[in-house]
Amino acid sequence: MGDTTTPNPGVEPVLLESRNASVAILTLNEPTKRNALSPALRVALAEAIDRIERDPEIRAVVLTGGPMVFSAGGDLTAMRNDGLAAGRERFRLLHGIVRSIVKSSKPYVAAVEGPAAGAGFSLALCCDTIVAGAGARFIASFPKVGLVADAGLLLTLPARVGIGRARQILLYAEPISAEAAERIGLVDEVVPDGAALERAVARARAFEALAPLSTAVAKEALAGRLDEVLDWERSAQAALFQTSDHAEGKAAFLDKRPPIFQGR
Repeated sequence: MGDTTTPNPGVEPVLLESRNASVAILTLNEPTKRNALSPALRVALAEAIDRIERDPEIRAVVLTGGPMVFSAGGDLTAMRNDGLAAGRERFRLLHGIVRSIVKSSKPYVAAVEGPAAGAGFSLALCCDTIVAGAGARFIASFPKVGLVADAGLLLTLPARVGIGRARQILLYAEPISAEAAERIGLVDEVVPDGAALERAVARARAFEALAPLSTAVAKEALAGRLDEVLDWERSAQAALFQTSDHAEGKAAFLDKRPPIFQGR
């Protein structure tokens, strides 16, 4: 598998795919949007994950955002207040991606350089192993735009760091350095800046020596309450999309000013 092609010549694909022996490498590729999870990127990611899951030659997957940023999270410019039903529907594709990674028979390794924020943070935590560059930072930024953590973060974060630390991370929305993230178990390994991808591929290739069915069964057991959490957040987040505080948070972010929340 080489880099994916695009139907429009001269247009850079939003997701790059490559191979290193038995490892598939998926690179989020919208740097001008800081790899925000745009509708186009979500579609490309869902399609790639589905292909990979059905390929017996692929033993593990590395997910990265390139050398500067992992992902800034949800694409605020694409978020519209178009009703509760539309808000719930918006999660169909995102939740499909989350389920596909967490429940995949293949292990996923995240290679994080730079910021992983909001749903980008959630996406990294869907992976089984997280390798971070020294300059990486993580932030559950949802309260800054009037939303609650989504894409499974309410399950994956406390599973990694415990409920007490998860509470502080989710409620205060403060950035966490790579060093601090490793100390509390949020990431598995910190490497020098620029080295996360190489190390992530090396970790992924370790699965060449391990029984794939054993890995698949272990991952299935570890998926736990994922469906329950995703069903809850689909309703809760869709409701928050309709609030004045979300509209204010989004406007303040785009205007680069502090938000004024009123609790409604």
